Amino acid sequence: MILNKLMLVENQQLVNITVKGKVISDVSDNTTSLIENNFQIDFDDAIAFPGLINSHDHLDFNCFPILNERTYNNYTEWGKEIQKKYKKEIKEVLKIPQRLRAAWGMYKNLLAGVTTVVNHGPVLNINDPLITIRQEYQCMHSVKFEHFWKWKLNNPFLKDKECVIHTGEGTDGQSSEEIDQLLSWNLWKRKLIGIHGVAMNPEQAKKFHGLVWCPESNMVLLNKAADISGFKNYTRIVLGTDSTLTGNWNAWHHLRSARLTRQVSDLELYEMVTKAPSKLWNCHNGEIRHGKKASIVIAKRKSTHSAWDGFYDTNPEDILMVMHKGKIRLIDADHFSQLKHINFDASRYFSIKINDSIKYVEGNLPRLMNDIKRYYPKAAFPCNFTGKIKNGR
Repeated sequence: MILNKLMLVENQQLVNITVKGKVISDVSDNTTSLIENNFQIDFDDAIAFPGLINSHDHLDFNCFPILNERTYNNYTEWGKEIQKKYKKEIKEVLKIPQRLRAAWGMYKNLLAGVTTVVNHGPVLNINDPLITIRQEYQCMHSVKFEHFWKWKLNNPFLKDKECVIHTGEGTDGQSSEEIDQLLSWNLWKRKLIGIHGVAMNPEQAKKFHGLVWCPESNMVLLNKAADISGFKNYTRIVLGTDSTLTGNWNAWHHLRSARLTRQVSDLELYEMVTKAPSKLWNCHNGEIRHGKKASIVIAKRKSTHSAWDGFYDTNPEDILMVMHKGKIRLIDADHFSQLKHINFDASRYFSIKINDSIKYVEGNLPRLMNDIKRYYPKAAFPCNFTGKIKNGR
């Protein structure tokens, strides 16, 4: 398959991308490289970039609305308060079976062009996932909320496995001390990947293998995000959305929130959802080049003052195609007719509407939304069902 006439976000180069199986076999601006017998999809005025990598989400917590009352000093203060003030609302959402909540969490990411998501929490069973869901790390919630965290951290059978944990999620002294406590009890000197790190300082950052920055989530709860400009040179920084408990469902909203902090350049932020997390989580994607996994997003090119402005102004309705490991998971209605020349199982796709844009998405997303509403009628989704694809159209 060849994807024609695409502008790469990083360098504004116009290219054709050839995909064979699950990998990218060629990226070239040479039109003579097009093979006559190869199926081609033509695009016009479109950009291409690697499928986004969301480094922090709780997939089964994305049916919640944002729950907060005020600005908090730390996550424990917030956690205790919502358990009291929103006890009824939390109970209602948790009536939805976990498998349904987790499936929607997967779609929430897919619709925004995320093709890899790192789930935090107990391992979830998601049948036939449409994107890559990473769960092979040791996940601990936090020093305050994880029972027996010292023993778990120093389990000798896990010493070669990365440990992912919320840490420094607050603006008070207690939050900074919690980071020191975690580091002092890391007796095996395991690779720690911290989440949030709002209270983190450069000396602490040096001892972490990586940090997942979640600026929107932090601003919602704490009215402050981690000052990564002070330690981005000491540890690898990647971006996460967290769940809808503390932020917008749309990953692009989180990218724009991060950009508004002005702590990193546009290129640095772009790499926090592409190259950097690919290296941190050992994903073998995050770039559009020969030999990389064919996880590619194609979106409308917007006329703005700069190419980066256009990229960061993207929203789910602007996405024309999401490819995951060589398989088309989502395609815009305007391009769907081009798929009739290949062996494409249209029966697996349903039509949805995001704002005024029609997309064909793999899997029975409408039934999933209906099933969730049976348990929780208040559930709000960013898309509407328009119909099942019939006769390949």
